[in-house]
Order: sequence, then C-alpha cells, then structure tokens
Amino acid sequence: MKKYDYLIVGSGLFGAVFANEMTKSGKKCLVIDKRDHIGGNIYTKEVEGINVHMYGAHIFHTSDKKIWGYVNQFAEFNRYTNSPVARYKDELYNMPFNMNTFSKMWGVVTPKEAKEKIEAQIKEANIKEPKNLEEQALSLVGRDIYEKLVKGYTEKQWGRKANELPSFIIKRLPVRFTYDNNYFNDKYQGIPNGGYTTIIEKMLDGVDVRLNTDFFADRQEFSEIADKILFTGMIDEYFDHCYGYLEYRSLRFETETLDEENYQGNAVVNYTEYEIPYTRIIEHKHFEFMCQDESKRVPKTVITREYPADWKPGDEPYYPMNDEKNNALYEKYKALAEKESNVIFGGRLGMYKYFDMHNVIAEALRCAKNELNK
Repeated sequence: MKKYDYLIVGSGLFGAVFANEMTKSGKKCLVIDKRDHIGGNIYTKEVEGINVHMYGAHIFHTSDKKIWGYVNQFAEFNRYTNSPVARYKDELYNMPFNMNTFSKMWGVVTPKEAKEKIEAQIKEANIKEPKNLEEQALSLVGRDIYEKLVKGYTEKQWGRKANELPSFIIKRLPVRFTYDNNYFNDKYQGIPNGGYTTIIEKMLDGVDVRLNTDFFADRQEFSEIADKILFTGMIDEYFDHCYGYLEYRSLRFETETLDEENYQGNAVVNYTEYEIPYTRIIEHKHFEFMCQDESKRVPKTVITREYPADWKPGDEPYYPMNDEKNNALYEKYKALAEKESNVIFGGRLGMYKYFDMHNVIAEALRCAKNELNK
C-alpha cells in the first residue's frame, strides 16, 4: 500500500490548487518543495509591515468570473490596478501606450493627432513582412516608441539584440487612444490583502508539506511513496535532460529597506534604457495603498530591483524560451511524459509554457477534474 494518493512536487500555485482539490475529494496528498517556504514564485513575506513580493510583482487579473470566485475563497482582494510607469533617461511615460504616453512624447492632444504621428512613422519604416522583433515593433508603433520604450527593455529581458529575436514575441503591442493607464483589460484585478502566502497556506490546510526537500535527492523513495505524482518542476530535468537542456530566462532580485516613506510613488517603474542593468524597480507598499491609507502608513519602504539573467543549470528558471528550437525540443519531452502512466506534468516548468496566475489556476482545476473523473 502506498502512503499517499498523490505526491505533489512543488508548492507553487499549480501544486497548491491541485492539492486543495484532491484533499477536498478525500485524497491524501504530500507536497514537497526544495525551497524553505511554500508558494513558489508568488511567495510574499512581511518586512517592516509591508508584504514583499519576493520573486517579482504579481498582480492577479482575470475576466473569468469562475476563477475570480475560486481565488476569493482564500483571500479578500483589494482594488489595485496595474498602472506601471516607464522611465527612459529622465523622461517618464505611462504604460500601456496610451494618450498620456503620446501626449508626453509628442505634445499631441487628440487621438487623431496621435494616430497620424504613429501612422507616419510606420509608413516611414516601410516594413511589409517583419523578420525579427525590431521590425515587428517598428511596423506596429513606429520608431519613437520603439527606441525609447521597447528596444532596451526587451533586449535586457531576453539577453539578445532586438534584431536577433523572433518577431512572434510581440505579435501585437497594446496601443490605446484613450487616457487610461490600466495595463490589463481584465474585468477583475487586485492584490490579496495579507499577501499571496496566506492563499497558499489556506489551500494547503490539511495537506502534509515537507520543505527543504528535493525530489531528485531521494527520487526512488518519492517515486514509491504515492500512487501518482504531480510534477511541477522542469520537465527536461525529470527525464535527466536526455534530449538536451530546454532554455529558460532567469531573474535576480536585489531587495532593500529604505528609511523613507515613499521612494518612487508607484508600485512598478520600468527602466527602458539598455545601459541600466535592471528592468524595473518594485516598491511593494504601493500594492496596498500604504501611502494613501492613513491606517496603513509606515515610515519605511521596501524596494526590489529586478535583473534579467541568462539561465544555466542550477539557476532558478522563470521564463521558458518558447522559440522554435526549444518548442521542438519540448515536444520530444512531452512525448515521453505521455508514456508516464502515473506522472502528471503541470505548471510553467512542467508544461514549458508561460502562464499568468489565472491561467495556472484554470489549468490546475482542469487537471484535478480530469483525475477525479477517471
């Protein structure tokens, strides 16, 4: 007799949703994680009374009422609206590209003037079939926006020159001819009061959890402890990289506490110059209106600089490199995965696909439902 119905490798959002659904249905689950905390990359930690997003900004957004209702079981969300600011040298621009952006860049006032300016620059670029990201961006928004707000940021993010990146990375760039700084179009948006870790704690209530536990350190033991495994780590690592390594982008974070109440006036400021090595600075207290709400005000602030980095074995993988070469390699691993009768692969790393949080929840719920219907 196996000790558990499911071994869940990884305590991030996918693993926690799956564990919650299975436990509610009477299944016995063990969750293991090689880190010293639950929550994966959505882990938040309180520092100086501020909930700090330890692995970068996470803003929950969805237009799916079912998903919004599901996640609200575990936390009450505030009304935070993602409105990042882009800084190019000493110029500040609102994101996404909208009338505030165009007015600051060109002095235009009406949508008609902004459209004419962009259309003139697109015509000047005269690119009919974009062959790379640079040509794609020029054909969508023209040279001024590309040079100041897209080029440097994108090259830092991906670690390659824009004219060496595939065009599909930016199939479209959101351009809005309204004075609206709301980055997402989704109906529901916010940050959970108390941080994301409290959500994962509630999801894992009643579930056995072991931290500082690496599946690969005791693979034989863990393979025998449960009837089935949900694996949310790197799919190529599970198969000992037998076809070679899938590529990822990594991130490095520098977090510091400052003896001032308000450092930058916004939760997220993107730095679009290539010469500045980080892509953005996050000031965490603005996710929870701690400069506007007198009852929440604290005298210090916590900021995080986010540095993109090349990934190498042993580093933390954050973004799959979904180019043609890597997608083809993933398909080979996927074929192996489909032959594993007692292993399910899930999440961003297990499925080698970029997911937002609402996508992760939807996919984990679908996965759990499939298991329960067998």
